Amino acid sequence: MPYTEWRGTFCRVRWKTGRRKPDGTPEYDSKSGFTTEEAAYNYGLDRESDVRNARYISRRDGNIYMSEYCPGWLKTQDVGHLRWRQIEQIVRLYIVEYWGNYTVGDITASDYRAWVLHLKGLPNVGEAYAREILLVFSMIMDDLVDDSMRSTSPVKKKTKRGKYRKKPRERKQDTLMEDVHQLALNGLTFWGFPGYVFFLTKPFTCMRPGELYALHRNYCHPNWPASDPDDDQRKEGLARYGDTDLAVLRVQQQFQREFGKGPVKLFPPKYDSYRNLVLPTFLAELHTVLLGSHDGPWMFPAISGGLLANANFSYYYWKPISQGRSKNEEFTRVRLGQEQVVTSRRPLSEIPATAFAGRRMYLLRHGGKEWLDEDGHSRIAVETRMGHELAGVEGLYSHVTLEMERAIADSLQKRWLRFMARTGGTFKFSSPTPLPFDLEEWWKQQVKAAEALERSTGS
Repeated sequence: MPYTEWRGTFCRVRWKTGRRKPDGTPEYDSKSGFTTEEAAYNYGLDRESDVRNARYISRRDGNIYMSEYCPGWLKTQDVGHLRWRQIEQIVRLYIVEYWGNYTVGDITASDYRAWVLHLKGLPNVGEAYAREILLVFSMIMDDLVDDSMRSTSPVKKKTKRGKYRKKPRERKQDTLMEDVHQLALNGLTFWGFPGYVFFLTKPFTCMRPGELYALHRNYCHPNWPASDPDDDQRKEGLARYGDTDLAVLRVQQQFQREFGKGPVKLFPPKYDSYRNLVLPTFLAELHTVLLGSHDGPWMFPAISGGLLANANFSYYYWKPISQGRSKNEEFTRVRLGQEQVVTSRRPLSEIPATAFAGRRMYLLRHGGKEWLDEDGHSRIAVETRMGHELAGVEGLYSHVTLEMERAIADSLQKRWLRFMARTGGTFKFSSPTPLPFDLEEWWKQQVKAAEALERSTGS
């Protein structure tokens, strides 16, 4: 039972918290400031009722500041290194910055709603990022409840009440072969032959950027699967593809910076999406030529010949290749504290703007999926090629067969040949480095193959 005592003109009540000190004696909590003994005693009864019904939050636990709780909370998050870095930034820049001087027990639903409005007013926080921030904050509040440091979360759980509001989505355009090939030609002009192959490989394989940077020759056609360093994986690959004419590469790894900083390192593909990708014939030929043109370990060397993953690809490659640039582009740089206007050290031909100017390179991956959907391939085959897993019964009972893979390779080859037939295989191009083979003659051969296909199918 609680007991009361007068301290001057105010009454204090003390009650058992249900815990014990290290020496085994009961732990008490207290509250003062009551003007009557009855009010103090009833308050103590209510607290002991909370203790019996597991609703009680001690003043000691609720008085921990958010700035003290959050660092320890971060250490409990079992997520990938990129996700951990994103969460750490959100906690440091938005949660501790705003809530650091609040105790964990003092945050109310009204305080939370005011913070939501505060986030909406920040110029550098978009709608999607704000949702991520609120999600992390909600996770912290839920864990505080689980840790018995709050009785409830101030975050109101979503319900389906109210007017339906459609979520805004990125507006997409049809991914046309003409636009993709112009991008590849720009890559040829800016980067050389690796650029031409890179920008055809991305949509035709749907690989992620980090996976392309880490595409090692051991996992490329024509070497794989015989060159796979893993015995079991090599045997499995040979058993599936060894007696076929299919060209296949293996997505085994990706380059990322651990926690977003430091040197690039090899990691498993996103979501551990290891997979085999069959290639259309034309792309397999380009891969064979590219690998034979250099002796580096990676399929796509950087312009300098070094590791492509070390480059700021979005800025130094994707921007000029997709948006175009003038023949003798000048740019401003700061050297020894002084601003200078200089011309490019790599004089190149003029690069025209493409349909992808101002858009994300990731849309090439989306465009590759559009092509597969257009050609009517099964959902399991398409999502597996993308590196996704189908949920539920469909994913459990489905399986990608060899014939499904062959159908994908055939349809992508036909798409390429139809494009070559339409254009006649005549394109304006230049390259900053010598080409490893006669590209114009190869284009002519592609047109002949397209004509032969048309005669054989009558379409």
